[in-house]
Amino acid sequence: MRGLLVTGLGATLAAVAATTITAALARAAGVDFEIPDGGEAIPLPGFAVVTGFFALVGVVIATALLRWSSRPAERFGWTAGSLTAISLVPPFLVGASSATVAALVGLHLVPAAVMIPILTRALRARTA
Repeated sequence: MRGLLVTGLGATLAAVAATTITAALARAAGVDFEIPDGGEAIPLPGFAVVTGFFALVGVVIATALLRWSSRPAERFGWTAGSLTAISLVPPFLVGASSATVAALVGLHLVPAAVMIPILTRALRARTA
């Protein structure tokens, strides 16, 4: 269990870094990340905080599945994939510009691309 937590924390740091760097690059390319509902732009630290929080939620889910599931890696893959798919909906609902929507969708996929494979492999290694 401890090894999974260490792996998960490392993956969380990688996901936070990758997402924040990607958001900074998108901002440099002209994406304003302005959400019309509140009228303010999402700050770069906001991406880091939200990514870190939900990545840690993923680590908790993986840990729970390792403890209570007979097939934790498979169940984690399905759960994380489903939650990622659900997370792609809100960017389309906020009324932001198409560039912001596209960037937000991409920024949901970046941490998923980091976290899901790492945690799935870690779960497989611990149940093999």
